[in-house]
Amino acid sequence: MKIKNIIFDFGGVLMDWNPRYFFKDYFKDDEKMEYFLENIAQDEWNIEQDRGRTLAEGTEIQVKKFPEWEKEIRAYYDNWTTMLKSDIPQNVEILRKLKNTDYHLFGLTNWSAETFPYALENYDFFQIFDGKIVVSGTEKLIKPDPKIWYVLLDRYNIQAGESVFIDDNPKNIEMAQSLGFETIQVNPDTNLEQELAGLGITL
Repeated sequence: MKIKNIIFDFGGVLMDWNPRYFFKDYFKDDEKMEYFLENIAQDEWNIEQDRGRTLAEGTEIQVKKFPEWEKEIRAYYDNWTTMLKSDIPQNVEILRKLKNTDYHLFGLTNWSAETFPYALENYDFFQIFDGKIVVSGTEKLIKPDPKIWYVLLDRYNIQAGESVFIDDNPKNIEMAQSLGFETIQVNPDTNLEQELAGLGITL
């Protein structure tokens, strides 16, 4: 089947986000920082905000659980913009090239509804998607739950078999494959243009 649609995840694909960009200077102690991010402000906690829980509620839940870390927990979302270091230029360049082709471009991201608008306002390449972005925090669904892919397919009336899904998370890639998408798993060394060419997509 001919590919018509290209769907981008954002974090790790187009945006370089990592809590360490803030907490490295905050703690000035890598061991303490890693302990905090693995046991206190861990991914599983942050994911619930991406699923639609408010930042305020998520913060209070964790402060109650770990009162001795209150200052650090409150610093997490207060300094969220520092964690969003920059775009990933080589991949954004590919997105800009795709803008001038006949492919339809979509975003499917695990991202808090409260923090996503900041990225939208500060990085112009998001305009290339022309609003065709599904955000987990808004939908109250999160990858790898297959339901969030169906939101995208139904809303924009597209077929999985005519679509490439690009993500950095192996679980999301696995789920997308099981739903019939072509996939590209991105890591820092991925040559996205080459990977797309391998699927017959030329820029």
